[in-house]
Amino acid sequence: MYRQTQRFFPKLQRKVKTFNPSLFVKKADFQPEEKYVNKHAFSDFPIRQELKTIILQRGYQTPTPIQDQAIIPILEGRDVVGIANTGTGKTAAFLIPLINKILLDRTQKILIITPTRELALQIVDEFRQFTHRLSIYSVLCIGGINIRPQIRMLQSRHNFVIGTPGRLKDLENRRNLNLAEYKSIVLDEVDRMLDMGFINDVKYLISKLPRTRHSLFFSATLPDSVKKVMQSFLINPVIILLKARETSANVDQDIINTRGKEKIEVLHDLLIQKGFDKVLVFGRTKWGIKKLARKLIDRGFAVAEIHGNKSQNQRQKAISAFKENAVQVLLATDIASRGLDIPNVTHVINYDLPESYEDYIHRIGRTGRLDNKGTALTFID
Repeated sequence: MYRQTQRFFPKLQRKVKTFNPSLFVKKADFQPEEKYVNKHAFSDFPIRQELKTIILQRGYQTPTPIQDQAIIPILEGRDVVGIANTGTGKTAAFLIPLINKILLDRTQKILIITPTRELALQIVDEFRQFTHRLSIYSVLCIGGINIRPQIRMLQSRHNFVIGTPGRLKDLENRRNLNLAEYKSIVLDEVDRMLDMGFINDVKYLISKLPRTRHSLFFSATLPDSVKKVMQSFLINPVIILLKARETSANVDQDIINTRGKEKIEVLHDLLIQKGFDKVLVFGRTKWGIKKLARKLIDRGFAVAEIHGNKSQNQRQKAISAFKENAVQVLLATDIASRGLDIPNVTHVINYDLPESYEDYIHRIGRTGRLDNKGTALTFID
C-alpha cells in the first residue's frame, strides 16, 4: 500500500491542500503475524524475586518478541537498539531490567526521554505498576503543567526521571536537573522525536550525559536521520530489528460519502450501530472539535475531547476515561493525539479530512493494533 500511495504523494513531507483518501483506501488483509517462538518465559529472567512476583501478579507470562530479545542484554549492561512498533511491549522491555538495576544498586539514576507528554504519562503509569511497594520513585518532567512541582520532586529522593525534550532542557538550563548523574539513558520513539523537531534538544541533552553510560534506543523506523543519532549515542549495541507489518495492514479502510447530508447526522447513525464501542473521531481544528462535542453530548453520547485548548491534566483525564470505557467517543485533533496508545479502539473516524498522507496513516494506526482488526472511516462530501 505504501508504494502505491507514493505515486499520488511523491513528497510525503509536504502538506497537501486536497487530500483524497479514496485514492488508496483498502480492505484489511488481515493475517495474524507469523508465530514467534519465545526463548524465555518471565520466570526465566535473572531478576530479583520481588520484581518477578509483581510481573507474574500482573498476569505477564510470555514475553513479547521485543521483551524476549531485549531484557537479557539490558540486564547484562549492553547498549541496545530496539526497532519495533508502538504497542509491542517495548516499555516493559526496558523498564523491567532497569528497575532490577535499581533493586541491585539504589544509587543508580535513570533518564527516559520521550517525544510526547502522553507517552511520558503512559510510561509513568506502567512504571508505577511494576514498582508497587518497591520504594522506587520517578519524577515526571513534561511541559504544559507547572514546572515548580517538578523542581521540588527533583530535589527529593528518586531513581527515574521520565520526560520530554523541551522540559528536560529547560530544567537542565535552570540547573535543577544534573544530567551527569544519570548513567542509564533511554531514548524512546526516536523517529517521532525527530519528526516533531526535537533533534537539537535531543543532541543538547545527549551532550550533557556522562561519557560512560548505559544507553537504550527505541524507534519504530530507522531512517538515516535516526541512524545518525544512534551512531553518536551508542557503543557496540545489540540491535533488535523486529519485522513490523505495515501500520494499516489490519485496518479496514473505507470512504463514507455524505452526499449532502449533515456530517453530524451521519456520525450519529454510525455511533448507534452495534460494534461502535470505542470510537476515536478526528477533526481538523480545536474549535470544530469543541462544537462537535457539544452536539454529541446534546444527543446523549458519552464523549471526551483532547485539543490545544485543554490542559495536560484535562487531556489525561479524557484519555483515561476513554481507556476505561467511561466514554464511547474520544474527539481529537492531530496535534493533541500524538503519542496516543489506547488498546481496543474499534473505529477511527476522520470527521474532517487529514491534511496529509502522514496524518492519515497516524490517525488510522490508532486502531487495528497488534493482531486486532480495526476499521477506519473517512467522511467526504
